[in-house]
Amino acid sequence: MPLLEEARRVAAEFDYTAGDVNKGVKEFIRQMDEGLQKNGTSMSQIPTYVTSVPNGTEKGLYLAVDLGGTNFRVCSIQLHGNTTFSLTQSKVAIPRDLMTAKTAQELFSFLAKQIETFLKTHHNDHFEAHHERRKAMSPSESFSDDELFQLGFTFSFPVHQIGINKGTLIRWTKGFDIEEAVGKDVCELLQKEIDALHLPVKVAALVNDTVGTLMARSYTSPGKTGTLLGGIFGTGTNGAYVEKLDRVTKLSTFSGSTDYDKSTGHMIVNTEWGSFDNQMSVLPNTPYDTALDAESVNPGIQMFEKRVSGMFLGEILRRALLALTQKKECQLFKDENSSSNDIHSTTTIAEDSMLYKQWGIDTSFLSIVQEDASAGYRITRQTLSRDLGVDAASTEDAEAVKTLVSAIGKRSARLSAVAIGAVILSTGRMEESTQGNIAKHENIEVDEENVIDIGVDGSLVEYYPGFEEYIREALREIEGIGEKGEKRVRIGIAKDGSGVGAALIALVAGSAEKPGVDR
Repeated sequence: MPLLEEARRVAAEFDYTAGDVNKGVKEFIRQMDEGLQKNGTSMSQIPTYVTSVPNGTEKGLYLAVDLGGTNFRVCSIQLHGNTTFSLTQSKVAIPRDLMTAKTAQELFSFLAKQIETFLKTHHNDHFEAHHERRKAMSPSESFSDDELFQLGFTFSFPVHQIGINKGTLIRWTKGFDIEEAVGKDVCELLQKEIDALHLPVKVAALVNDTVGTLMARSYTSPGKTGTLLGGIFGTGTNGAYVEKLDRVTKLSTFSGSTDYDKSTGHMIVNTEWGSFDNQMSVLPNTPYDTALDAESVNPGIQMFEKRVSGMFLGEILRRALLALTQKKECQLFKDENSSSNDIHSTTTIAEDSMLYKQWGIDTSFLSIVQEDASAGYRITRQTLSRDLGVDAASTEDAEAVKTLVSAIGKRSARLSAVAIGAVILSTGRMEESTQGNIAKHENIEVDEENVIDIGVDGSLVEYYPGFEEYIREALREIEGIGEKGEKRVRIGIAKDGSGVGAALIALVAGSAEKPGVDR
C-alpha cells in the first residue's frame, strides 16, 4: 500500500464523528449528574464552597500563594475595578530537605517566612502599621478581617475540601513526603505559622487552579455576563463550572462540612473531568491509546485526559509512527535507493532516536508540524531531523507525519468540545435567552446577555494551530447547540488561575462572610 494511503488509513482510526460527539455529550452529562449526587464516581464533581464569580467591578488588594511543586510563589494582586489588575510576585525554590521534612511545621514555617519577606519588600507600610497597632492593642483585642490581607492558597495536591478555607491533605505527590501532614487541614497549618510571625494575613480560601481560571476569566472578560466554565487544555485537562446549588445534592451527606454562603443559589464545582469515562463506554480507542495506557503509571485511570491533553498526544503520535515504520510493506522513513527520495538521499533513523523512547515526542512537535505550510514541508523535515534523528526524510514522509498529527490533534479538540458542550447543556445555559446589549463574535451579532462565556488556559488551546476552530466545529454538531448556539459561545484565554484567580476566590470568601458587602 502506498505510504500516504497507509497514513490515511491509520489517521482514520482517530476519526471522531458527529454521532460519536453526541454520544459522548450524553454520557458526559450522565456522569456529571452522578458525580453531583454521590462520591466514588468516575467524575468527582468536587464542591468548592465558592458560591459566586466576580464581574470585573471588584476592587482591593489581595494576596495569593501557590505551592504546586518545587517552587513557592507569593503574589499580591491589586484589582482596579474595571476588569484590570496589577500583579507583583516573587518565587522561591523549596529546599529539598523540606519536601521530606519530619514535621509539617518545618515546611509551613518556611512558607510563612516567604510571605513575611514578600510583605516587608512590597507592602512594608501596611506591614509596619500592623505591627505598631498590635503593640498598642490590649490582650483581649484582635484584628478585624478588614485589617488583614485576605489570602488565597493554591495547594496543588490531593485534598478533601470541607469548606472554602478548610481541606485535609489526602496524600503528597511530586516528590513531597511529610507523613505528619496527611489528614491535617493545610489552611490551618499555614495560618498557624503566619500567626506565629504576627503577620496581617488571613488564609481565606483553599484554591484549585482550574477554579482560579474560571474566576480570573470572569473578572477580566468583557461585558456583564459571568463566566460559566474555566477549562484547562494543556499538559493536563480539567474544568470547573458554575452549578445550581440545589443540584449538588451530595453536599447534605458530607460530615464536618463548614457553613457557606447559600444566598447566591450557586456553587462552583471542580469536575476533575480527566477521569471521564474511565470505564470506556463511549471514549474512542485505538491500538496506540491502549498501548499508551497499559504502559502508563496509572493504567485505567484518567482515560479522557490520555486522549485530550498535551502530556499524551506526542506519545500517541510516537506509537502510531513506530507502528508504521515497523510494518514491512510501509515505506515510512525508508528508501530503496536515493532515486525514490525527492531530496536524492536515503532516509535514516538514528539508533538513539527519540522515536524509540517512551514519551520521546513532545506535543510542541505536533504544533510545529500542524502549522507547517512551507514548500515540500521543509520545516517538518528539519524538525524530524532535529527532534527525532530522522535524517533526509522525503516530502512524502513529512506529509504522512502531518496526516497523523492532524488526526490526533483534531480528535483531542473534538473531545474537548464534548466536555464544553456537556457543561453548557447540563446547566441549561442554551435555554436561557434574554434581550440586551449587542456583542459581536466573528462578525455575528449576539445579545450580550445571551453570550456564554468560557475561560480557557493551557498550551493546546493557546498555541496548537486550529484547536479552537476544531472545538467550534464540533460544538456546531452537538444536538441542542447547533450553529446558532455555537455563535453564543465566547471562548477567551484566562491566565494565572493560581495567582489572580486565587486572589479573587479570597475576595469572594471574605465577601461571603459579610453579606452586605457589594461584590
